[in-house]
Amino acid sequence: MSDLSTPLARAPRPLDSINPRPLGIALLLVALGAVYLAQTVSGRQAALYVVGALLGMTLYHAAFGFTSAWRVFIADGRGAGLRAQMAMLAIGVLLFFPALAAGTLFGHPVTGLVSPAGTSVIVGAFMFGVGMQLGGGCASGTLYTVGGGSTRMVVTLIAFIVGSVVATAHMPFWTSMPQLKPFSFVNAFGAAPAIALNLVVFALIAALTVVVEKRRHGRLINEPRAPHTSPWLHGPWPLLAGAVALAILNFATLALSGRPWGVTSAFALWGAKGFATLGIDVASWKYWMAGPNAAALAAPASHDVTTVMDIGIVLGAMAAASLAGRYAPVWRTPLRSLAAAVIGGLLLGYGARLAYGCNIGAYFSGIVSGSLHGWLWLVCAFAGNVLGTKLRPLFGLEVERLKNTGC
Repeated sequence: MSDLSTPLARAPRPLDSINPRPLGIALLLVALGAVYLAQTVSGRQAALYVVGALLGMTLYHAAFGFTSAWRVFIADGRGAGLRAQMAMLAIGVLLFFPALAAGTLFGHPVTGLVSPAGTSVIVGAFMFGVGMQLGGGCASGTLYTVGGGSTRMVVTLIAFIVGSVVATAHMPFWTSMPQLKPFSFVNAFGAAPAIALNLVVFALIAALTVVVEKRRHGRLINEPRAPHTSPWLHGPWPLLAGAVALAILNFATLALSGRPWGVTSAFALWGAKGFATLGIDVASWKYWMAGPNAAALAAPASHDVTTVMDIGIVLGAMAAASLAGRYAPVWRTPLRSLAAAVIGGLLLGYGARLAYGCNIGAYFSGIVSGSLHGWLWLVCAFAGNVLGTKLRPLFGLEVERLKNTGC
């Protein structure tokens, strides 16, 4: 039997099985939001909102989860999800590095997400990795599963927001810890050598997953076939299709906003605005006192690129779940699972701020920006996932394993 918590292995459904009400609500909110943003902010902001919705549809229909992909590789040696991530990153560097080296794209200035690599990234990424497995999702995964109707992930998201804003109060301490200056492979080596180096590493990681999977199962485990006659509408999509779409949509984000896709800075902003309404003077915290963070805190949330894209992701996933006939929120969640959601969410939020981003802003966008901190994030977050996977059974959470079919 299929697990209703995942968009894979869906039973065939005719067109009349689409959930029309949530689909209509999601599409209406996307349309109204785009019109509102175009009139009150800019056409680019409206376009980024739509890109966010397309990201949400892609994440849901391709079931492109970073958390589950890492967990099944750690616990069961299955590497299809990791190989899809390497394909996504390979396409990303091919698109991003030439534009970043030139400094402009379609006549507009662009910059990558390049951050220092040091203590805060090591600690933050490890915390984030543990949080991924306890919370049940990463940053993008939390948003798209909330949009898909997961009530447990609403708890994770709330804790994620709280952890994010608390971390901003502690950032002066963490940024004072030892760290390297921001390092860009594109700036250091040039676009072509940096592309070649990254492609070799991606290929080596993909090859490693093949070796591990064949040793564990004797063969590569085939991806489930779509049961629908029109899978591009209902899903699920092949993982590779999701990888291609995510890379292209991230590039569209770069073209429209001048920087790559990010997710979690908006969570810190939402938390800060929420704390401020409770009378907490977050504007006096060093993190929010100057620069872009101060400007974001003072401005309406609709002016924040990451905010509008995050909302778009939720609505896009809601539309995708409705098209799949699977938008059916379940309100009963075991207490141990809720406890894991709270702990995991706090770790996700706090870790993301320390590490200068999450699986999107630090890992995906960091690596396609040529940033060394993106690679450090990958190593440390993967280590955190190992611990988090071992902790899941303590909270009654599943660790998916197939029967050993190895030779």
